[in-house]
Parts: sequence; C-alpha cells; structure tokens
Amino acid sequence: MPNPQTPDHPIPAVLAVVIRGDDILLVRRANPPDAGLWGFPGGKIDKGETLQTAALRELHEETGVTAKALQVFTALDAFDRDAAGMLRRHFILIAVLCEWTGGEPVAGDDALEARWVDLAGLPNSGLPLSRDVADVAAQAAALLAEGGA
Repeated sequence: MPNPQTPDHPIPAVLAVVIRGDDILLVRRANPPDAGLWGFPGGKIDKGETLQTAALRELHEETGVTAKALQVFTALDAFDRDAAGMLRRHFILIAVLCEWTGGEPVAGDDALEARWVDLAGLPNSGLPLSRDVADVAAQAAALLAEGGA
C-alpha cells in the first residue's frame, strides 16, 4: 500500500543562485533532502507563485538577502530517500539566476548557516556540498560572464 506521506508525483521547487562579485551564496540545509549539506537557498513553490517570485521569497526567508531574479537556467532532480533507500519524495529543482541587491546572509527558516563562498574555490572548499552545486554555480558564472543574464 502506498505511503500517504509520499506524493505520487514530483514536487516543483526553486533554487536562488546568487553571485556577488567573486562569491556565491550558499546555505547549509536544515531539512531533507540534503540536510546538513551546503546548497543554494530554495524551496517549494507556492500555489499561484511564479518561479522568480518563489526564488526571491525563499532567498529572503532563508538568508535575509534581497535580489533581482534574472532568468531560469537549469533544472535538476533531487531524490529524498529513507534509510532503506525507498523514495519518499522526488523534487524538481528549478535554478533561477539572481542579481544580489542587498543584505548580508543570516541563516533563517530552513537554513542552519548562510554565507558567501569563493566561487572559484567552491569545488575545493571542503564544504560538504549537495549534488550538482559546483556544476550549477559554474553554469551561473558562465552565464554572467557571457552577458547572457
């Protein structure tokens, strides 16, 4: 019998990918999937909310930082599994490139910590990163460098 706590469809969510100068904003997640790992601020999209609005809301709730949403640039799957490996939830994470407009990160809502991290040193930072964080950060940096945002 299916678990009533397990949705039978993927859950759409957003990631706010914010680069400021040579740094990228990351949070250490408090909740599954990826509790304890570093990733981008983000979360579920509320009914009637645009991707950009959801990204900016989650960014502010988790970090206190404000930004301007520039564009959606990639999407990822994230699977929340129990200790036996059974799928609890499947998230589709939609990355939104954002331009920092103000504030310094302070962990709030679903974040244990929040901080700016050197973008170039991210893969060797020693931080336990969620899957694909370094790749998504590199994609965002390339978009900004190309002037595509």
